[in-house]
Amino acid sequence: MTDIQSSAARHSRILGIGAHRPPRLIGNEEVCTWIDSSDEWIQQRTGIRTRRWAAEDVGVVDMSEDASAKALAAAGLTGSDIDAVVLATVSYPYQTPAAAAVLADRLGATPAAAFDISAGCAGFCHGVALASDLVRGGTAGNVLVVGVDKLSDFTDKHDRSTAFLFADGAGAAVVGPSADVGIGPTVWGSDGSQADAIRSKFSWLDLRASRAAAADPIAAEAAAQEPEKWPYLEQQGQSVFRWAVWQMAPVAQRALDAAGVSAEEIDVFVPHQANARIIDAMVKQLKLPESVHVARDIVDMGNTSAASVPLAMERAVADGHAPSGGLALLIGYGAGLSYAAQVVRLP
Repeated sequence: MTDIQSSAARHSRILGIGAHRPPRLIGNEEVCTWIDSSDEWIQQRTGIRTRRWAAEDVGVVDMSEDASAKALAAAGLTGSDIDAVVLATVSYPYQTPAAAAVLADRLGATPAAAFDISAGCAGFCHGVALASDLVRGGTAGNVLVVGVDKLSDFTDKHDRSTAFLFADGAGAAVVGPSADVGIGPTVWGSDGSQADAIRSKFSWLDLRASRAAAADPIAAEAAAQEPEKWPYLEQQGQSVFRWAVWQMAPVAQRALDAAGVSAEEIDVFVPHQANARIIDAMVKQLKLPESVHVARDIVDMGNTSAASVPLAMERAVADGHAPSGGLALLIGYGAGLSYAAQVVRLP
């Protein structure tokens, strides 16, 4: 492990990235057996053709471990080189301990600091911001940032507003010291007044109460008429769509301005993969030239929340759409409502 008392680095950058994509593909035809919809409607509204769901026995930490191992290998490092693990997720089903601590142990990163953050679909970009500051401040030498979600555990297959959207996956990045600027200033924020736009339908306390009622002989009959209050995700689709279309492009532009670069200097645009129409609107508002590759991982991955941005970034690099050392504009946005954006130099 690097000396945590080492002097601060002048700059930071992403040293390596990795991804885990579950092998199970779920097409729109299968989704339409759960809800009253069609392949044409889903594609027109979201751009999604397929999404990936992890197997029942594969969890958040499992997917994170695979993505992280690949990111470490790409960076030429091992778990013992990591000083901190920052894991962004909203679907780890345990209140404590943090998934990051379990992951750190699996990777051989102990005694690295390890903690989870919850910022919805903006989680990975928040993690990159934290990691960059930890490295530049001298608190850590190398930081592992993971964005991971298993939304299939919290998707109501019969909810017509969400059943076709959510998916599973994990993406990871190693952030370390750099002689040159590799991660620009982060532009981030939140609007808690719109917290209900994307939320858990019930709390764990609601679930406990519903189970207690079902076990009560007097209340059992009434309880049987109601579905179990599992904390499924729900969202106000039109509200989120309007917010993202009109509010997020200015945030992305501010990130470009903060980094001192123009749209013409960007090689790749990696927005949160929430909806193809939102991506198209942002590209138009930012006036991105055709030379900029726009990540569209949503087509066959769906919305993977915190994993969305790192998965899309990894694919752009793996497919050769992003040049080595090229500039990428990242932006995540979602539950909170929260958002974060930054310009990064790719590995």
